[in-house]
Amino acid sequence: MRIETTSVGDFDRIRVEPVTGSIGAEISGVDLRELDDELIAELRQAWLDHKVLFFRDQDLSHAQHVAYGRAFGELEIHPFVTNVADHPEIIILESTPDNFQSAETWHSDVTFRECPPLGSILLGRIIPPWGGDTCWANMELAYELLPDDVKEQIEGRYAVHSYVKAFGRNLSDEDRAEAYEKFPDQKHPLVRTHPETGRKCLFMARNFMLTIDGMTPDESRELRYRLYEQSTIPEIQVRFRWRPNSIAQWDNRCTQHYAVPDHGGRHRRVERVTLIGDRPV
Repeated sequence: MRIETTSVGDFDRIRVEPVTGSIGAEISGVDLRELDDELIAELRQAWLDHKVLFFRDQDLSHAQHVAYGRAFGELEIHPFVTNVADHPEIIILESTPDNFQSAETWHSDVTFRECPPLGSILLGRIIPPWGGDTCWANMELAYELLPDDVKEQIEGRYAVHSYVKAFGRNLSDEDRAEAYEKFPDQKHPLVRTHPETGRKCLFMARNFMLTIDGMTPDESRELRYRLYEQSTIPEIQVRFRWRPNSIAQWDNRCTQHYAVPDHGGRHRRVERVTLIGDRPV
């Protein structure tokens, strides 16, 4: 297997250092509290080039976190996750010794929406002394590395995504039915085309996908688990070690991510703003 290094553009305002040969770059020489159009244009290009951007030592207030997100587009308000009270665009992802939580499956975010997110910007607030890293996978490479017969099998096929699989379990029957009215099941293509780069990728979310349309349950299960394995290839991944005031910014359209639950229940709090996307095609 040969993995080509991601494209690296020329930048005047930022320093871009690739973290792996397939995905991720650390950005330095920038203060995200001080934004202008030229800076955002360079960051947007680096984002498209590398799919996940990492920043260190960005002490953003809630208002500055929201402002940085809005520089890339409109922000969504998550319907099921706790929000920051005075800034509902920010969701709180927190794990404590009494309430250990982790998104420990490979997934893209909020694919139960008709228009899943464009991307997210996650800020580390409270970071344990060890563990709690996050990994991302390049789903364009995941698609490219599939055998030709599997590519033929999934071309033109759609998967059914539902909020119920991840968020419906703890709701009452009445609340579940009410939420389903707002968020009915969605069919998204297994292979989507990135609206800005034109590149194809696998588009999946294990925590939201129910089945593959037009297949029997056994056929769907077998193919889904075959495709899930593509995220686990080390050569298409990057792993990020968090520190307080670190930021990870990822393109939700062509990556998946996994939160590693190895911090022993120690307090971990990260906060996320999420950009509204478009319908996958």
